[in-house]
Amino acid sequence: MIKNRLKEFIFAEDEVTNNCHASTVLPLADGTVLAAWFGGSREGNDDVAIYVSARRNGAWETPQKMYVTEDVPHWNPVLFLKNDGTVALMFKYGKKIPHWVTYISFSSDAGRTFSKPEELVPGDLDGGRGPVKNKAIRLSDGSVLAPASNEQNEEWKAFVDKSSDDCKTWQRKKYVERPVYRMRIVDMIQPTLWESEKGKVHMLLRTDRGYIFRSDSSDYGETWCKAYKTPLFNNNSGIDIARLSDGSLVLISNPVHRNWGVRTPLTLMRSFDNGETFEELDVLESDKGEYSYPAIVADGMTLHLTYTYNRKTIVYQRIDL
Repeated sequence: MIKNRLKEFIFAEDEVTNNCHASTVLPLADGTVLAAWFGGSREGNDDVAIYVSARRNGAWETPQKMYVTEDVPHWNPVLFLKNDGTVALMFKYGKKIPHWVTYISFSSDAGRTFSKPEELVPGDLDGGRGPVKNKAIRLSDGSVLAPASNEQNEEWKAFVDKSSDDCKTWQRKKYVERPVYRMRIVDMIQPTLWESEKGKVHMLLRTDRGYIFRSDSSDYGETWCKAYKTPLFNNNSGIDIARLSDGSLVLISNPVHRNWGVRTPLTLMRSFDNGETFEELDVLESDKGEYSYPAIVADGMTLHLTYTYNRKTIVYQRIDL
């Protein structure tokens, strides 16, 4: 049951850029909410950079532009909070997806300023490391697990990156084994993660087969079972999940059963049995248009979420359950 809701546009349409996508959200202890996304003339164009905005004192600040260089497209920012209160911002950089390199930047003043971006894994040429779209999570043993994937040689494969020193260094784990469904290997990317109890970690995956697939780990993300189909529809668009303080899960997605189907509606679904079954909680957007690539974070029984609104702006919602 939804008790309270706040819905805002972070900026007016066409106010910052002509096109925007792939947002991330991070609430801070002082009440600040940070959001980031990529924007420019069009996804993949050379002028696409990362933009960051903060909600303070009830209003969103003018977004600040971040980039490695101004002549190469940027992609898929992800915000993360380190143990010492430093905000980390990770994002992809590169002309083509198979050749992405992940960069990281830090803020010690709640997102007011960020350091010069540096490579997350210096010299990496494997199509990007660290989180590919969705948030990294801190496990019960203190380690950080990042949901990762790459798209090389016309194959989509998912894995996790793990850090035991709070994002300083990363250890890449093996690809999650892809199953065969309807006589073809399932392409899957952009995992979203949660830990249900100590060491037991789970992922849901975007796929090209009309359904969300899932994999599970019982050793803090070191190894994963072969991915398997869930009943959840997926139209080859981004998904994200968050675990509330009562242990229930909330999934945000476009539940459309068609590969590359329209990215509406955008819904919230809730699970009380660790993701075995879900029931609809809310329809966030149902009009004709594109409402996609959501991000969701739980703070107790409060959800913070952002998503693309027709590629023209980013919506923020805060929902109390």
